[in-house]
Amino acid sequence: MVNQAGEIVGATFSGAKETVGGLYGGFGDRINGVELPEWMQGLFSGGGKGDGESGGSGSGSGGGGKGPNGNGKAVAVAGATAAFGYGVGSEDERTEQQVARDDQMMLLTRKMIEIRSILQKVGQTGVLQLPSIVVIGSQSSGKSSVLEAIVGHEFLPKGSNMVTRRPIELTLINTPDSPVEYGEFPALGLGRISDFTQIQRTLTDLNLAIPEADCVSDDPIQLNIYSPTVPDLSLIDLPGYIQISAHDQPEELKGKIAALCDKYIQAPNVILAISAADVDLANSTALRASRRVDPRGERTIGVITKMDLVDPERGSAILKDRNYPLRLGYVGVVCRTPTSKLGFLGSKNVNITSAISKNENAYFGAHPEFSSPDNTLTVGTQNLRKKLMTVLEQTMALSLQSTSDAIHQELEEATYEFKVQYNDRPLTAETYLAESLDKFKHSFKDFTEHFGRPQVRQLLKHELDQQVLDLLASRYWNKPLDLDKSRAGRLDERPLSELPNADSESLFWHRRLDASTSSLTKLGVGRLATNVVANALTQHMDRLISESTFKEHPFAKKAIQEASNAILNERFYSTSDQVENCIKPYKFEIEVDDREWTQSRENSQQLLREELKACEEALKTLKTSIGGKKLGQVMGFVDKLRTGEQVEMREGTEAFGFSQPLLQKGREGVFLRDRADLIKMRMLALKNKQCANKANKYHCPEIFMDVVAEKLTSTAVLFLNVELLSEYYYNFPRELDNRLGRHLSLAQVEAFAREDPKIRKHIDLQQRKELLELALEKMESLMALEKSKKAAQEPRGESVRGRWGGMF
Repeated sequence: MVNQAGEIVGATFSGAKETVGGLYGGFGDRINGVELPEWMQGLFSGGGKGDGESGGSGSGSGGGGKGPNGNGKAVAVAGATAAFGYGVGSEDERTEQQVARDDQMMLLTRKMIEIRSILQKVGQTGVLQLPSIVVIGSQSSGKSSVLEAIVGHEFLPKGSNMVTRRPIELTLINTPDSPVEYGEFPALGLGRISDFTQIQRTLTDLNLAIPEADCVSDDPIQLNIYSPTVPDLSLIDLPGYIQISAHDQPEELKGKIAALCDKYIQAPNVILAISAADVDLANSTALRASRRVDPRGERTIGVITKMDLVDPERGSAILKDRNYPLRLGYVGVVCRTPTSKLGFLGSKNVNITSAISKNENAYFGAHPEFSSPDNTLTVGTQNLRKKLMTVLEQTMALSLQSTSDAIHQELEEATYEFKVQYNDRPLTAETYLAESLDKFKHSFKDFTEHFGRPQVRQLLKHELDQQVLDLLASRYWNKPLDLDKSRAGRLDERPLSELPNADSESLFWHRRLDASTSSLTKLGVGRLATNVVANALTQHMDRLISESTFKEHPFAKKAIQEASNAILNERFYSTSDQVENCIKPYKFEIEVDDREWTQSRENSQQLLREELKACEEALKTLKTSIGGKKLGQVMGFVDKLRTGEQVEMREGTEAFGFSQPLLQKGREGVFLRDRADLIKMRMLALKNKQCANKANKYHCPEIFMDVVAEKLTSTAVLFLNVELLSEYYYNFPRELDNRLGRHLSLAQVEAFAREDPKIRKHIDLQQRKELLELALEKMESLMALEKSKKAAQEPRGESVRGRWGGMF
């Protein structure tokens, strides 16, 4: 142990010497002309040389001599150094009991921090708050430097103006098994951030998001930092006190900061009151604020920063202050990093804990006011970290029972509410999504059973019927209603009324029907048919969504539509090409048997009846809109114009009291009337014996066109059913599972469920109940751990620590 102590001392002050860049010129009795005290002369003489000479054996820091100037001095110094936390090997000097006690303390603190995180998810009320260490101090007191020294990184917002405008709830988690250091913002979901400059930028942005007009906000920023070099601590950094508001700051800023700090420094939180050594404690805003809520100083730790800016005698007197006594005492620190001496600190993510410790060791070790063996002052960031760990552990231990009772009460209320409102029916985002998917799949299955080949045939035949009507109208029925006689030459030379009596070999009517048939077969039936079915499936899918629980979920609605469109788009071109290839024979020759002709004769008559009904209803609607008498007058006027009566017609003028819009209505009425008359004439022709024979197809174009439409429909439906419909019915449920099932993250599933207000309320209450149960379980295990610890201490006669333990 003697040899080890000498090595510890030598290593410690060698490091201190290197840190301050050769402050100590040599290991003699004087440093820079200052005579050293005897105990430091022995220290810098290495201890080994004197010991070796007097003991007669050994060299260096060894020896074995027992004289008054030998190892006894080295052991004393080493013991003092280890007590102050300077020695590199000081941690190894702990006894087994101390190691066990420290491990137990770390375990308790860590478990309580876990419980605190759970209660934050629950939504903390006043009774569910666990103790934290609240850091307060004026803007120039060095508050940020203390926190960064504890963490080992510069991460807090910096700026010339007031940057910290929101509380920062800082949770430090020790990770001894992982060398990686990183931070997380739990509420933001940014993941692990290993670049502490990015953490600093994020904190700056979150703080500056508060407008200057609002001064400060009590909405906290949650930040977790994981590192093997940090202790398990729960800290809250608050905006610094100000004496007077700047010219660009609101007048109420000072009061708002004080009110915000007062909110957080209430019991049971521990107060870390930061004051600068070069400011009289009587003027310390932090101490004055702490005395208002903690007049006896039982839960306040005083931290004196910038100790190197005052004389050692003055610094020692501050730490021994009796005017503002604190039962937890004062800790003096020098948190500035010697960046001018250690250029590597300018690199990103370099831990500054070691550099700060060396700097503090060099300063406090050079002054006996702080480092003499009989001194009881507490100095150094390392000792501050230990004190914070101990005080937080003791405070949390005291709050175990009260917190457990509060959790019990909250759990009883949540359990009762869950029973009354939901009859204890469990529901999670995953089960809700699964149930919704199952119901939607059942409705989709019902749809597939009622939408097959007959429905596809009906849709496609209806579409081709409309194409037939358009071709008939353009090539047989339409008569131009031009009011300008110069365009009368567009009228057909052979009126439709002549068709029943026309020569069966007339090239005019043969070409007219052949051209109409060619237009029908070559209009792109494959694309048309596929598009009709795809549109029908899309419309039915929208209907299924509107009838399901997914109608309240935009994300799921979009996913279902995308799944449907993806399958349809994938099959569209291949299906349309397949259909088009199969109807190619009809583009060259169409054979008709008697059965087909008879069936199409009935179909065409039914089609004409429906068209006639549509024309009559449109004409009736027109009469209702402008009046039957007025419509009759304007239609008569249009008829006169068509017979050749010359009337000057110009845009924007009226003719015989009829405005241009009214004349347009009149032309529509004449068109509908004439169309109805033509259809009636053709219906009589189709009933005639002439149209009973397929040989007279040129006299009955409506029937032949229907035959072609029937053949195109029958052929297209076969391939539509195989190439599109069956594939769609098979692949859609699987595509739905891919988009709303296996490939969704937990966050996406949770977001989906919360889109529905009723489901969100159900899940929130259930999660609250489960989190409270988990917190209570952990709390009970901690209480059992505390009981076992006390039971283990009592048989050995060890006194159980009091409220503050008296360790410092």
